[in-house]
Amino acid sequence: YSSVSVAPGESVRMELTADNKGKRDENFFLKISQVPKGWKAFLKAPNYLVEAIPVPATKTRTLTFLAEPEKTVKTGTYLFQIDAQTEDGKFKSTQKIYVNVRERAVIGEEFQVITSYPVLQGQTDAKFEFSLEVNNKSEVDKNFNITGQVPPKWELNFKPAYEQKQISSFRVKGGSSQTIAVEVTPPRDATAGSYPVLVWITSGEKKAEVKLTVVLTGIYKLDAGTPTGLLSLDALAGKPAIMSLFVKNTGSAINKNISFSSFKPENWKVEFKPEKIDALEPGAMKQVEVTITPYAQALVGDYSVGLSVDGEKGSSKTVEMRVSVKTSAAWGWIGVIIIVAVIAGLGALFFYLGRR
Repeated sequence: YSSVSVAPGESVRMELTADNKGKRDENFFLKISQVPKGWKAFLKAPNYLVEAIPVPATKTRTLTFLAEPEKTVKTGTYLFQIDAQTEDGKFKSTQKIYVNVRERAVIGEEFQVITSYPVLQGQTDAKFEFSLEVNNKSEVDKNFNITGQVPPKWELNFKPAYEQKQISSFRVKGGSSQTIAVEVTPPRDATAGSYPVLVWITSGEKKAEVKLTVVLTGIYKLDAGTPTGLLSLDALAGKPAIMSLFVKNTGSAINKNISFSSFKPENWKVEFKPEKIDALEPGAMKQVEVTITPYAQALVGDYSVGLSVDGEKGSSKTVEMRVSVKTSAAWGWIGVIIIVAVIAGLGALFFYLGRR
């Protein structure tokens, strides 16, 4: 075999054959030229470590390949390479061995259940799909029942791989395997954390239990607006106008390092107090004071100012404000005084001309 599968922490033991097809005796020099990080590998024949093995003409000799993983080795595929050559170097050969480390649960001797990824992580609004490989190790066809357990309000479905129909039982031919998709859907109000998913596969009196885990990072979502719901503000040119803005965490995960920015006309100033929110719990709300100062030379009229709230994982909310720039009341009184002065001046002029 050039590829084998083992569980995490399990050693690999394979029998290798050195075959001398020539007409003279040969001494084969052996070397494990590639060993993955976290593994130790040896060649033994039969109980001693060997670096060379004599093989008579037209004969074969057997040796054992051993590979031992450290505890830190994770699931995945690991490549080992063994190089062999004759003493004169005229004949060379290379053997590659792939070791697949996969989680598995084995109950009984008649079937085996393997999953490569027993832990899946994502946001609360995601749908999680685990893959289970059921190997029928017997020589006869077998029927299997599959059931499971998830937290309250969660959904659990079983489907054949690459099919949409839901199943609760399936049949596997002797010596064959069947891949089953385990589909897990959390409720939208589920909070961040780790959640266990148990799956049981039975055939007759034999039963296998597979422990899976869903890690929810939560939903990252923000909302923002004004306490009154009004999105308009009156301001004077060059004078600060203050408004309140609420920021609410409408997601299911803690939202950290929430910042603020603005889209405003040229030469305008927008300030936020506080300048950022360190953390906002799900469902929590925070009031922010926003100061908008129009340009001193701004003309009377309506202007658009965008207030943007930005949180984690792309969560954001923009509030579009209409700012109406008006003239100062002082200028109104000055206008009245000027009009009164003009009227008084005209009256005095008419009186003077009338006397003449």
